[in-house]
Formats: sequence, structure tokens, C-alpha cells
Amino acid sequence: MVDALGVAVVGFGWMGRVHTRAYARVRHHYPLLGLRPELVTVAEEVPGLAEDAAEQFGFASATRDWREVAADPRVRAVSITAPNFLHREIGVAMAEAGKHIWIEKPVGLTVADARAVADAVAKAGVQGAVGFNYRNAPAVETARELIASGGIGAVTHARIRLFSDYAAHPESALTWRYQRERGGSGVLGDLASHGADLARYLLGDITSLTADTAVFLPERARPTAATTGHARAAGGEPGPVENEDYVGCLLRFASGARGVLEACRVSVGEQNTYGFEVHGTTGAVFWDFRRMNELGVSRGTAYQDQPVSTVYAGPGDGDFAAFQPGAANAMGYDDLKVIEAHRFLRSIAEGTAYGTTLADAVHSAVVLEAMARSAERRAWVDVPPQPYR
Repeated sequence: MVDALGVAVVGFGWMGRVHTRAYARVRHHYPLLGLRPELVTVAEEVPGLAEDAAEQFGFASATRDWREVAADPRVRAVSITAPNFLHREIGVAMAEAGKHIWIEKPVGLTVADARAVADAVAKAGVQGAVGFNYRNAPAVETARELIASGGIGAVTHARIRLFSDYAAHPESALTWRYQRERGGSGVLGDLASHGADLARYLLGDITSLTADTAVFLPERARPTAATTGHARAAGGEPGPVENEDYVGCLLRFASGARGVLEACRVSVGEQNTYGFEVHGTTGAVFWDFRRMNELGVSRGTAYQDQPVSTVYAGPGDGDFAAFQPGAANAMGYDDLKVIEAHRFLRSIAEGTAYGTTLADAVHSAVVLEAMARSAERRAWVDVPPQPYR
């Protein structure tokens, strides 16, 4: 018998929709999952948006106040997809109310925020998952296995890039994303958080780093009405951009490997250019999110002029078999969130964490804070080891 699990979504922008679709699809791809998510309620403060979401996606109820979700006995698990500055307050409150939480990165604005949510989850004995979705790509999981098994020798150096143009237009509205108090560290929390997680997932702990940051578009127009996504606000009163458009960082890993992590939200001509190259003493592995189901792999004993082969993800890679029957059949972004939903729900069903956890959010936040500190000091800084695992 499959148990019903009442779920809620708090914050219904694009990511709230992605979580909702993942709940709707998860048992299509994982029929043996011991829980059946039921859409109980949706919370969104923008007038009318929660009601529209309930009508379109089939939530039983809607509210503008997330506190009603925390008090709702029908809800056992909550997706938190609200803006960054609300992550800590909502995450702690939901955990204290006994709700399992699936929360989007970066889990607040600071290391203290991420730790507060992690501590609340641990104290309440509930499960917590974090939206570092790129590590869920089957090709990325295979890359990790290849690296860990010594398939490219000892890792020498790596490069991780996250370039996007979502904020490149000079008429982009001055939303919460560009304010330090509500958006935190800009592109660090938005994109580099994924990079920090991928770096640790693939290569292990980062021990020290040096970083440089920049704001390339120092002013944007204030919106004159409620906005969602990356809206424009031509003609509005200009205001200052308070957080980073760009970060470039040199990394040192506990293994002795070196790395480069670079992220930018105003890269004209770049759309979701996310990926990595990892080099070892006998080979290399390459991944590009825009060709999500492919890996470039170089292995052998030639050292010089060694070729790179394109390997297509297939049923033996990660969770690929839950979506497609044979290699080179395409998977997409939303599928990564279905994988994430499955691991979250399996964690609840079995009482054991699967996939990303709040500990991963803390580790990422520590790296981001070290980047900001390094950029301010213009110096190398140590990344303190974390008790969270």
C-alpha cells in the first residue's frame, strides 16, 4: 500500500512551478516509491497568484501567508522556493513545525542562515533536501564515479563555469535579486553556489581560495509594480545594484588539485553555459549542461595527442533508466528536479538521507563566504573545515 503525503509549495515563481511538476511526475518515473505526494496547499504573497496556481495545478487550497502552511496539519512536506532572504525564517519554522523541507539553494543569505536551517532540521528529526540539481544529471554522476575510481588518474586541475545572460539587459528591473539585504551576494549565491557544490561533489573539500568580484551594471530601474522572474522596468527610477555580477576564483583542494571557478549573470551571448572540465594525470572528463546527456572522456596511456570520445548517458548512468530506455535519448532540466523530488521523498519514506542535504548547503555557503572575504581582502583565505557531513 502506498501512503499519501501532503505537500505544499511556498513561493510560486518559476521554481515553485518546477517543484510542483516534479511532485506530479515523480511516481510516473519511480512507481515503486512508497509515498504518493498530494498537492495540499500553495503559498504566494503576490495577489491572485496562489489561487491561479491552485486552479492550474490542482492544489486543494491556496494562501498568501506561508505561516498558514506551517500550521496546516495536512502538510507533511514543504517545498521552499521563496526568495533567498526568506529561506531561513521559513525553513526554520517549517522544520520546527515537523515538516520535511525541500529548499532551494543557497538556503538564506549567509553561512549562519544555512546552519540555522540545518540545525532546525536535525533537531526536529525531519528530512531536508537542497536544490543543487546539476549534480543529479546522470552524466555528472558518471563523471564523479570515473574521477573517484582513478579513471583519469590523479586529478591535477579543474575548471567550473556558470555563465548566463539573465541579468545582462540594462533595463532589467531592480528586484530583490540585486539588493544585498534580500538577495545576498548576487551571482555568488545564485550561480556560484552551484559551482561550489559541483566542485566539492566531484573533487572533495576546498581548503583555500582567492577570488575577485565585480559589478558591471551598477544601476537598474526600480519596478513600478510586482514582478516575477527577470522582468524589465524601462523608465523606472534608477537605483544601485548592491551585489555582484561576476566572480572569478582560484581554488585549492584537500587532494592537492587546483581549480578555477567562474560565474557571471551578465554574460552577453551566454545562455546557461554551465559545465566543468576535470584533468588528471592520465585523462580528462568534460561536461556541458547544454549537452546534458553527453560526456567528453579522454582515457588511455598516450598522454600526448590522446583523443577525446563523446560518451552518451544511458540506462547504466545515475537515474537515466527511470526516464529513457536507451543511450542518447534526451533528458532535460525538469527531469533533474524529478530525480531530486524522488530522493527527497525516498528520504522521508525510509528515514535515511538520499541526495543533497542541508549539510551540502552549509558547505557551499562557507565557500561563498570565503570568496566574498577574499575579494574584500584581495588575498588568499582558508576555507574552514565543516562538521556537517
